[in-house]
Amino acid sequence: MLMRGIANPPVSWRYCGDQLKSWRAIAGVSREDLAMESNYGVETIKSMEQGRRKPTRRVLEVADQMCGAQGLLLAACPYLQPEPVVPRVSEFIAAEAEAIAVHCFELVLIPGLLQAEDYARALFWGTCPPVDDEAIEERVKSRLERGELLNQPTKLFNFVIYEAALRTMAGGPEAMRKQLQHLLDAGQRRNVFIQVLPLSAGVHPGLNGSFALLENTEHERVAYAEGQEVAELHGDAEKVSNLANRFAMLRMEALGTEESRQFIKKLKEEL
Repeated sequence: MLMRGIANPPVSWRYCGDQLKSWRAIAGVSREDLAMESNYGVETIKSMEQGRRKPTRRVLEVADQMCGAQGLLLAACPYLQPEPVVPRVSEFIAAEAEAIAVHCFELVLIPGLLQAEDYARALFWGTCPPVDDEAIEERVKSRLERGELLNQPTKLFNFVIYEAALRTMAGGPEAMRKQLQHLLDAGQRRNVFIQVLPLSAGVHPGLNGSFALLENTEHERVAYAEGQEVAELHGDAEKVSNLANRFAMLRMEALGTEESRQFIKKLKEEL
């Protein structure tokens, strides 16, 4: 069976494949000869040379010997490994501080900018692996300092919060009462808009996870998404556009700001 490459191969695959083809051409080694010697099919070698498949160590070893590359082809191996996922939390926080508009959807937690002290402390208390008390207090302090951004009246903040986040008892009933009141207070600002997406909305575009959209003073937009051990900041126009469209749909499906306010007040009274 013919093995197909991935749709958007890494540039390292394409570069290494081009080098493989070039060295083979210089040495006068045919594709068929390389395929036979390395025990791969001709079409597979072709896919590697065209960057549609990752060149294997076996192929590079054989090609290096056959083409007299003196280790230059084999040296590509470390660069063909998957790029490590680098957390982008610090970059996001920096971009958030400079943004003129922040649009945020949260699926299971209160957005960081809207978290009250006891709620934030409960979240950090429950992190795994656990951290010491001093680290927890430092994180709580940083989280609350981020929240001060809401006091800048020239910044626009739009939040859509899934009902599940409002019902997660982080820190217990008393902490949640304070948190819900914190949301009500924050929503009184003229630059802060909070909408609740009720569970009754059913299937919606946000079920795959939380995300945020940031717009800077140059009116450039970036998108941020995070999950277990992953935090990514996207500048790619297509990805940003996709998330912006999802956010627009979520806002349409969510309760209005006044309806949301009454919804939050009711949840608080039930605690």
